Amino acid sequence: MNAELLSRLNRVDGAIWELPKTYRKKMRVPVRIVATEKLLKDMDDGAVEQGINVAHLPGIIGASWMMPDAHWGYGFPIGGVAAFDVKDGVISPGGIGFDINCGMRLLVTNLTDNDVRPKIESIVNELFEAIPTGVGRGGVVRLSPDELKEVMVKGAAWAIEKGMGWDEDIQHIEENGAIPGADPENVSDRAIKRGINQLGTLGGGNHYLEVQKVEKVFDKKVGEEMGITGEGQVVVMIHCGSRGFGHQVATDYLNTFEPAMKKYGIEVPDKQLACVPFSSPEGKRYFSAMACAANNAFCNRQVIAHKVREVFAHVFGRSARELGMDMVYDVAHNIAKIEEHPVKDLLGKSNGASKSQITNHKSPTRRVVVHRKGATRAFPGEPVIIGGSMETGSYLLVGTQGALEKTFGSTAHGSGRTMSRTKARKMVRGKELQERMKARGIYVKSASYSGLAEEAGFAYKDIVEVVKSVSLADISQPVASFKPIGNIKG
Repeated sequence: MNAELLSRLNRVDGAIWELPKTYRKKMRVPVRIVATEKLLKDMDDGAVEQGINVAHLPGIIGASWMMPDAHWGYGFPIGGVAAFDVKDGVISPGGIGFDINCGMRLLVTNLTDNDVRPKIESIVNELFEAIPTGVGRGGVVRLSPDELKEVMVKGAAWAIEKGMGWDEDIQHIEENGAIPGADPENVSDRAIKRGINQLGTLGGGNHYLEVQKVEKVFDKKVGEEMGITGEGQVVVMIHCGSRGFGHQVATDYLNTFEPAMKKYGIEVPDKQLACVPFSSPEGKRYFSAMACAANNAFCNRQVIAHKVREVFAHVFGRSARELGMDMVYDVAHNIAKIEEHPVKDLLGKSNGASKSQITNHKSPTRRVVVHRKGATRAFPGEPVIIGGSMETGSYLLVGTQGALEKTFGSTAHGSGRTMSRTKARKMVRGKELQERMKARGIYVKSASYSGLAEEAGFAYKDIVEVVKSVSLADISQPVASFKPIGNIKG
């Protein structure tokens, strides 16, 4: 971050910094950044500028938030959080992302590193065969248009009804695996064509399926409640989303929103922040279509988890039940949600509450549309899954009351990139990286060597600093850390 921006920041609480709304004439709220001093200094100016732009949007409440993993994205920074009043605020596809409901799923096992290490190549090779990876790959489940529409509404439950999952899985998914209000009539034929053959696929980019071992347990009691039994336990992490289906939904509505802004008299500092009133016909249709894509992603991760269980059962000659392959949680990190949140902000100000609300209620709340773009829900007691790079490891955290009071129940989602994919490819060859990782005990299979090079560990922020940031800010607290031992990616 440049020196001028740094000089304008005030530390307001723990690892929370504020750029006041007086920084720009038309900012409606301040920008607040969750970060250690190290991450703050290294944060890219482009991402901060996007956070500032978000602070201009109509109906925004409290602050334009940036998580410690924040980096430049489309419209909102990746790692951006903002809440808008449901009556007076807007909804923006740029605040949700193209890969709608890109998210994380974590499975535990009763296996240890000693059990899995001798079989890791067989496990990874079979996972790579069972779960299509890479851009454009078709899925393991073939759907008719009517079946895809059922998926849009039912989400993960659709797969479980078809035998691809356990009944109790649904209890461990955000929103029980289906965002309410999904209406397939608001999804284009083009989106349906792109999504119809992608169920059960991992995709490309930073999406991955990783076999990991528990490296350290920070909170034994909470860890045991979540199924973490101790160091050396093997878990499986899945990171993917709605793929081309969600991308098309976002594209369709961005094309609709840009001309619609004139009708509603909305001006934005960046056209990538195209938005409409949430209560408008266009806003309602987009939210409905977004829910369809989100439910598709929940179902996609459900199908992949089913395949993971099948592979482990085959390799170890025991059922997935016998292997203890329970779900810890499945959580989105590219989503907009209608939620109730306290109206008092971090500094104790009323944050938009009416005088009657403040008089009649100890903790007045407000119905808002929370945009989480590369950010994870972190409600008190809920699991939070933060994925790191395939070289450095990942974390399981738990949400806190502090997150509800400060960041609209939100926290980080991962490490966050520090460089472009093009730059990463110039710094290492994929084959060389694969061999280097194998020598370190991490067996990786990828759809392409160039895609592998893009995801090298040096291309990401230090996940330890990210977790330290959210812990100091008390918006989520660490439960356990994981180290990779096997990985498949696009």
